Amino acid sequence: ADAGMLCGSFQRERFYRASKARWSELARRSLWSIVFADFPQLQEQKADEPARVPLSGDSPMRREWALVAETPRLGICLAGWEPPGQEGVSDRHRAFEVVWTVDSQATRQALRICAEVAGAAGLARAPDLLRELDEDPVVARADPVRASALFNRAIGYTDRAHFAGF
Repeated sequence: ADAGMLCGSFQRERFYRASKARWSELARRSLWSIVFADFPQLQEQKADEPARVPLSGDSPMRREWALVAETPRLGICLAGWEPPGQEGVSDRHRAFEVVWTVDSQATRQALRICAEVAGAAGLARAPDLLRELDEDPVVARADPVRASALFNRAIGYTDRAHFAGF
């Protein structure tokens, strides 16, 4: 719930659209927010929408999805990659390899990469974001209690999805 910096990579616009209402709420509460996908054009951040940064078909970010967030109390980077060979598999049943970290330096580096990609795409605010990211992370180290609570919440979502027939 703390205001912070937030980036999400969706591969395709349709995946972003499916969660647009949630991202609008997150954008209202964040210091800055950016989403990446195969958007047709660049859109600067609005009060109730994250900046939308288009990714070309050959962009490395189109091969994975990610969520990177840093608030005064917790930083997290979650990234997933879809192994090849799932062309005929429906979206609901595709498998992903996922990694995550609450390491503040790794999270800050992921935010820098997002800001650099956004800057290369022409996002006007990217140079300011990069200057902000040159400062030390606001989270000196992860609080194990918060990290455990976040992990337990994510596992709970996975369990509910599994038992709901996903």
